[in-house]
Amino acid sequence: MLVAAATACAGCGGGEAESEVARRLQREDLIAVSTALAQIEAPVSRELSAAKAAWPGIANGLPGAVSPGLRAQLAAAAAGAGGVRLPMPLREAQAVSLTGPAAQIAGLVRSYTLLSTRGWSQILAALAQIRRGTAAQARFARANIALYIASVYDGHFTLAQVGSKLLEGYRKLGGARAFSHALTEERAQALAGAYSAASARLHPHVGVRLGS
Repeated sequence: MLVAAATACAGCGGGEAESEVARRLQREDLIAVSTALAQIEAPVSRELSAAKAAWPGIANGLPGAVSPGLRAQLAAAAAGAGGVRLPMPLREAQAVSLTGPAAQIAGLVRSYTLLSTRGWSQILAALAQIRRGTAAQARFARANIALYIASVYDGHFTLAQVGSKLLEGYRKLGGARAFSHALTEERAQALAGAYSAASARLHPHVGVRLGS
């Protein structure tokens, strides 16, 4: 019985050690992802500003007549989305090795860039078809533009989850005491604010449907 108890305790200790190693790795990954978020904070902010300027004009569908001002806003939003270049830790090839909350955050950021970049570019392509294409091409573009508009909205909705996931992971992995100077509470809060619903969500809610 004593041997069994000792063996059991030894196993418990090993499990605790392995668990702490895993948590340390997750903290390191979260620090790396947080650094990457800080690196793209400025271009993401520019994309958000351009998106929020253009969004009210298309939230409920493409107007029958698109003004030059709206067209310029849409082009600026597409350029802003294209200007967000992901650092290494957030790219798909590198992100596969991430663990814990960092992996989820990286996935959210990649989804945002993919949905917003494709959404804005497809909206511009549809506008070009409507203006210069055949009647059939124009009808097809108007019938499908709702997909691209919804893609833009979904991309920003996804980005708005990043801040809460960052704070959730930060606290789960020990908070300021565990991260120390590598990721302070102040820095974590600042990043969470930059990637929050208040910063990233588009208003009004998307109101267009496929075929409308």
